[in-house]
Amino acid sequence: MAATDIERGLSTAEVEERIAAGKINRNMELKTKSVKELIIENLCTLFNLINVILAFLVILTGSFKNLTFLFVVFLNTAIGVIQSMRSKKMVDKLTLLTSKKAIAVRDGSEVELDLDQIVLDDIIRLGRGDQIPADAVVVSGEALVNESLLTGESDLIKKQPGSELMSGSFIDSGLLRARVIHVGADNYVAKINNEAKYVKKVNSEIMNALNAIVRFASIIMIPLGLALFASSVSELWDAAGTPGDSALSWCFSELLAGHVPSSALLSTVGALLGMIPQGLVLLTSSVLAIATVRLARRKVLAQQLYCIETLARVDVLCLDKTGTITSGRMEVEGTYPLPVEGMGAGEGDAAVPVETTVLDFALANVARATSADANETCQALLNYYADRPVEVSEPLSVIPFSSSKKWSGASFVQGSYVMGAAQFVLSDRVFSQVENRVAELADTCRVLVVARVDGFTPDGDMVGEAEPVGFVTIRDEIRTSAAETIGYFNEQGVTLNVISGDDPRTVSSIARVVGVPGADAYVDATTLDTPSKLDAAVDRYHVFGRVTPQQKRELVQALKRRGHTVAMTGDGVNDVLALKEADCSVAMAAGSDAARNVAEIVLVDNDFASMPAVVAEGRRSINNLQRSAALFLTKTLFSMGLAALCIALPPYPFEPIQMTLINFFCIGAPGFVLGLEPNNARVKGSFLTNVLKRALPASIAVILAAALDIFVARVFGFSQLTLSTMCLLTSCAASVSLIWRISQPLTPLRVVLFVFVIAGILTGVIGFPELLSIANLSMGQIVILAVIVVFTCAVFFKLATMMDSLKPRRRHAATGFGRGVRVRLGRGGGKVSSTGSTAERFAKRVAADMAQRREARTVREAEARALEGVAQTQPKKKKSAGAKRSRVTKSAQGIKVSMPSKKKK
Repeated sequence: MAATDIERGLSTAEVEERIAAGKINRNMELKTKSVKELIIENLCTLFNLINVILAFLVILTGSFKNLTFLFVVFLNTAIGVIQSMRSKKMVDKLTLLTSKKAIAVRDGSEVELDLDQIVLDDIIRLGRGDQIPADAVVVSGEALVNESLLTGESDLIKKQPGSELMSGSFIDSGLLRARVIHVGADNYVAKINNEAKYVKKVNSEIMNALNAIVRFASIIMIPLGLALFASSVSELWDAAGTPGDSALSWCFSELLAGHVPSSALLSTVGALLGMIPQGLVLLTSSVLAIATVRLARRKVLAQQLYCIETLARVDVLCLDKTGTITSGRMEVEGTYPLPVEGMGAGEGDAAVPVETTVLDFALANVARATSADANETCQALLNYYADRPVEVSEPLSVIPFSSSKKWSGASFVQGSYVMGAAQFVLSDRVFSQVENRVAELADTCRVLVVARVDGFTPDGDMVGEAEPVGFVTIRDEIRTSAAETIGYFNEQGVTLNVISGDDPRTVSSIARVVGVPGADAYVDATTLDTPSKLDAAVDRYHVFGRVTPQQKRELVQALKRRGHTVAMTGDGVNDVLALKEADCSVAMAAGSDAARNVAEIVLVDNDFASMPAVVAEGRRSINNLQRSAALFLTKTLFSMGLAALCIALPPYPFEPIQMTLINFFCIGAPGFVLGLEPNNARVKGSFLTNVLKRALPASIAVILAAALDIFVARVFGFSQLTLSTMCLLTSCAASVSLIWRISQPLTPLRVVLFVFVIAGILTGVIGFPELLSIANLSMGQIVILAVIVVFTCAVFFKLATMMDSLKPRRRHAATGFGRGVRVRLGRGGGKVSSTGSTAERFAKRVAADMAQRREARTVREAEARALEGVAQTQPKKKKSAGAKRSRVTKSAQGIKVSMPSKKKK
């Protein structure tokens, strides 16, 4: 583009032409889900559908008091929606901290535009702190650019005319103009974001277990419900004198006459409700919601409930170096003075205090002299010498750092000194003398040499041959808590991998410092140019450098193929693909919008030290829920068994009011108390397997006891009230045995809970017999009941011991032919099955069609936004160089926003 075009920019006609051609910088950022999507996601579940159908059947009977079970459904849905909305609000608030304006040159004037109003070939002006809005090529000026969010490379990159700028990077220093070469989906950032726009399936054992239980219950409920309803209708038909040809024809005639068999429907719905673990679903949501609140106090945002559990199960943690292990700033690792023989006789050196080395004097004062335009290296030196007693000397002349010279310097009364890269500061002869020392120090850090010169020319060049007085080593500032946090995960048996876009030697040295096992062995990912090489490297290395975003994702995929549960931390656009692929993703709040939006966990204070707290909350939630879930699942299983039993041997033994006693004292109260206990034990085994091992013995014991009760009642002619009382007490005995077993080892709280449960049951049975429909048992009935109770407890403990002795099953996942393949390897052999289904493929097609419609709508909205920007291109007064506007810069604490001050009128 000609110089005149650089000054004039695009004309209004040229902008309109590009808008008509669709060459607009459409907003392609990954966004959080809309409020509508969040509500639908939490509302449209199989659990809710089953309850709505049962509620509809109850409404048909007109017995509205029996709709109280919907309260649990409402509460569970509300918890999910509120947590999702809370996370969305927090992430959207963080997103607002990013710059959303750009300066463009149009019709010879500088205008401020929204990012989505930029068009192809626009000339944009960028200065210190600006984020590059679209891929562009520099046409004038120079600048140092921070591309760490895109590449992971912490070094600043010099950009000059002809250099390309990648969207999403920041201008660290300098001023330039650039021509936009890519817009919208063609931008570098947009290409990465587009690859991350698939829907990630939540990998949560608890959620999968709950869904499996609800699915199983929904399948079993249909035949059992129909059979129970038919049995109840048959009894009503018998009571009506068996009119008509059959019970079925009589039922249809009653329905046509407007007479709903209310008692049959209510008894059926009552039995079916017992098969749905409503309390377990609510308890799970409540426990995880409380965990997210606790984490929020620690400045940790959990964007969805089940990610806390996933992180607690992680066995491989992949760490990004920049922003995770390091703070993103530079620090002085050490200073290494050299003997200054032959220099002490000079007049200048005599003025350097004897307690201060020449090296320290030169470093401190050159850094102070050039602090007006301090880069990261200079800032690190200023911080290092801020609390060290080094004499301050007024500079006589200052030579700022130049990317072409690779050094900076200053003259003082005490002498003239320079600091910079040894190859650029020293002559070949002098460099050969210190080359080995430089190489030794450069193994872990960036090395700068400090040298004395005779002075500087008016053009800023050195006078005389530079003589070294020492070296200073600069490295990425490691977070003070990094080593402790890494040590924690090492103790927990979690494998640590450091994956970075930086130089592998630098990554390896930092990994060694913080204690990552196997950090000495590293690999340059540029050599992993085939899938087989990359896959093999996963088993050999724990430090990966020069990794591209696509390779990060492939490394995570390779780990998952090996059966690992993988967590990934990161803060940049280059981490987005890996974050989306990982089972649990953790992002820093100071990172890119895309990283925050795809991550399940966001560290609001950008402190990696918060991770152990997340793991602790996950462990507490999983371990406690495994104990509590056994109580709720016991009721679900024995309700199914009793319903099947009572189809052949009616009636159903429990009255609704008696189930209330069991629900509160044997399930609800102990379940919630145990679910909120402190528990940091390691998570072992599968959630569903562990729960079933505890619940099955109690369920089988209750069913066998109920069968014995029914048999005894029929043999001895006991009344229905006596049968209900015996079933209630034997069920309570099995439940108390289960509570005793899951409360091991006993703690003071668990002892109090156990006593409370027994006291509550006895109080209800003895103190409120009429309310709970408790029969007055004779001595003979009490003896029979005692024998059945002993039998029930013995069966429970025997089955529980057998369950504990079972070896866990091994399960591995594989893929093939474009569809999921599930492989189960167990004690009795293996089984291979497909995870795909026609319904799933249909759902994917519908989702794809909806995505296309949203894309078309987005294009129309982008064109409208770009046309709004055309009005701003009309001739205006050119903005002065000193015009104030907001600036967004990176800082150790996050994103720093500087706003212009307003003049008072």
